[in-house]
Amino acid sequence: MDSVALGRLQSRRLQQLVAHARAHSPYYREHYWDVPPAVADPSQLPVTTKKALMDRFDDWVTDPRLTFDQVRACSRDVQRIGEQLLGTYTVATTSGTTGVPGMFVLDERAMKVTKAIATRMLGDWLSWRDMLMIVRSGGRLSMVMATGGHFASAVAAARMEKHGRNRRLQVLSVHTPLPKIVRALNDFQPAVIAPYASMAAQLANEQGAGRLRIAPALLALSAEGLLQAEYARIARVFGAEVGNSYACTECTFLSHSCPHGWLHVNSDWALLEPVDAHLRPVAPGVRSQTVLLSNLANWVQPILRYDLGDRVIQRPDPCECGSPFPAIRVEGRTADVLELGSPGGRRISIPFLSFAALEDRVNGLDAFQVVQTSADALSVRVTSETGEDERAVRSAATTEVERILASHEVRAVRVTADERAPERTQGGKHRPVIPLKN
Repeated sequence: MDSVALGRLQSRRLQQLVAHARAHSPYYREHYWDVPPAVADPSQLPVTTKKALMDRFDDWVTDPRLTFDQVRACSRDVQRIGEQLLGTYTVATTSGTTGVPGMFVLDERAMKVTKAIATRMLGDWLSWRDMLMIVRSGGRLSMVMATGGHFASAVAAARMEKHGRNRRLQVLSVHTPLPKIVRALNDFQPAVIAPYASMAAQLANEQGAGRLRIAPALLALSAEGLLQAEYARIARVFGAEVGNSYACTECTFLSHSCPHGWLHVNSDWALLEPVDAHLRPVAPGVRSQTVLLSNLANWVQPILRYDLGDRVIQRPDPCECGSPFPAIRVEGRTADVLELGSPGGRRISIPFLSFAALEDRVNGLDAFQVVQTSADALSVRVTSETGEDERAVRSAATTEVERILASHEVRAVRVTADERAPERTQGGKHRPVIPLKN
């Protein structure tokens, strides 16, 4: 399929989703009251935001059986991770880097599209020789992720385990101290490993030092951005293919990388519009202020021209890999890692996703930020949910950060509560972790 055919397919699916949203979502019926019946250009549609959608959750969804209270109760119950709500829907949450945690419901169509594009992604990343190696090794997959919450990756892992494939699947929590992760990977010997990007960089350090001894065919990275040189280093250290993906809970299949380091948007099922601060389109080759996302697969909770908050640059010319899909580079996501000391003098790296446990373990927490103020000191900033005692929430979050550090064998670091609210970036997000400035 060429780019012209892709554009026609994308336009048709956008028009179908808009018609469905207007017919079945009270929010969109109101939001699109002055939009023409047939939408030929996505810029005809007004923009949506996470806060606006969350505030109108019950009116937003197209299945009236779904309610905010019902979905929130499911999202807060870790025993229900991977369970299908109403026998049909998958619940996933976001970490709230915009200051607004999100609750999302994925229908069966969205899950099928995610699976199909994952297959396409692996086909782009792996040669027949790589695939044969994976089959011969038993197809063992290790996932290193933020477990214990309804993040999209945790939901996927739970779903796989519940379907009886856990003998070939190893799920490791990113909250686990690195030496324990290394020992578990050495014992399991995965053919494919799927870590967050910052964790992959740490594992490459362990592999290079000889403590980690695995020979995967593929490292499938996600969630964060690294410098291009880091991807090359990880591939070199492991002697493996390294694939990268830029996606989000709102659109789990958004893009994946090619051999030339570009991320290709799966534009048959997603629309990504780079725009400036006034939400006007920017030219290819110009860095955007944000991007507007439309997920064309999920009809139960339509994501249409949704302000995602990330900055991207769209390639102005065709990519050397020959893909007809638009190519982008993402500048708004970087991996934040705290470099801290241990009693023995060894430096310990802790990626920001290790602190995701705060969201599940601190009642009343709305948003948090861990700031490294010196080589051996951290401060914790929070905002609490409406009606909660912010001082008590801040104290509980500080205690939880101390517990996380202790689990990583970091005990010589002072943790204090900071009464200031989490700082926001120019794009409106706040970084969950701010490392010490060099």
